[in-house]
Amino acid sequence: MKKILLAGLIATGFVTTTPAFAALQCGNDSSGFARWVDEFKRVAPGNGVSPSVVEKAFAGIAYNRETIRADRGQKSFKLSFDEFMRKRGGAAIISRGKSMKSGNASLFASIERRYGVPAGPLLAIWGMETGFGGFMGNQHTLSAVATLAYDCRRSAYFTEQLYAALQLVGRGDLSTSAKGAAHGEIGQTQFLPLNVVRYGADGDGDGHVDMVRSRADALASTANFLRGHGWRAGAGYQPGEPNFSAIQGWNAASVYQQAIAHIGARIDGQ
Repeated sequence: MKKILLAGLIATGFVTTTPAFAALQCGNDSSGFARWVDEFKRVAPGNGVSPSVVEKAFAGIAYNRETIRADRGQKSFKLSFDEFMRKRGGAAIISRGKSMKSGNASLFASIERRYGVPAGPLLAIWGMETGFGGFMGNQHTLSAVATLAYDCRRSAYFTEQLYAALQLVGRGDLSTSAKGAAHGEIGQTQFLPLNVVRYGADGDGDGHVDMVRSRADALASTANFLRGHGWRAGAGYQPGEPNFSAIQGWNAASVYQQAIAHIGARIDGQ
């Protein structure tokens, strides 16, 4: 796990010494969180984060119980495909997705030219994740990620995410007051911070990657994510076809993967 963590941090531009990370004491309730925050703030500058960014980012951080409840209660992925589609409003996403494709034709055409990803799967993801930007979450992003970095269940994984979030704060691409989903997912297609660092794309050409306010950035980033997971222009994306493996990279739940492929195909007219 230490090797994985180190590789991820090097990839995001942080040079770290793993003993500093190993020294942080995780916890399964809020009692040790304040102590963990103090320790993290002490070691973070030694791992490549500006002290001013650390202070700015941690000024509003608090232990997030809603995040812990969500993390312990993920049940929708155990549903059958038909149940999942009903729960997620699959038919409505298909209907609105077709309209969104028509209304943003030039944007989707430019994204497909650049990344090779057609509109259908992007709209499926956009629709299922946030209802096409209608609801992007109400949890304080930095608190959510810090809480999960402290929590023992997946501490190493979310410590990476926290360092990535600090990188985004430092470069002006994440507000310290930003709100999103319970696990720290950001913006219209719900990227975790490390995925914004790795795959974030400036779709509107303003010099920043704004996953919240710019649909062009969010959709271009999503296409870049899929390309980064092996998407091949012109190949099919249904189960058993070459690009389905890229969809599998988006979400580990097979029912979610099937829903992206199904909804995308209906939007694309397949």
